[in-house]
Amino acid sequence: MAFFKYFLIRAGVFVPLLVLFLLLGMAPILAGIFAVLIAFCVSYLFFRPQREAAAEQLRNRFSANAKPIRSATELLDADAEDTMTDAHPDVTVDADRRRNPPAAPAAKSNPMMPDGIPREFL
Repeated sequence: MAFFKYFLIRAGVFVPLLVLFLLLGMAPILAGIFAVLIAFCVSYLFFRPQREAAAEQLRNRFSANAKPIRSATELLDADAEDTMTDAHPDVTVDADRRRNPPAAPAAKSNPMMPDGIPREFL
């Protein structure tokens, strides 16, 4: 929520500045650049607590020990696996292990070398 709040504060500073510069007759590109720079300076100087709260929220969300967010489908799938393993203790579910790839077909005996020269000439 802190990130969203900080975003709204910055947008609330940027949009009026952009509108003001456009009403003053500035070119749209210059108005956008000046609005971004001034909004950055204002938010950097006056909204430090909100910025730090947003940064902390992002840090917690993307850290290595963050709890993963699971969708409803993933939760239903996990419940189904738990129910199956509880009902049948001899069955194991290991979704992290990769299956062995199928064996490659045996190479045919080719009398020609890869560059088209017959083997007996070498």
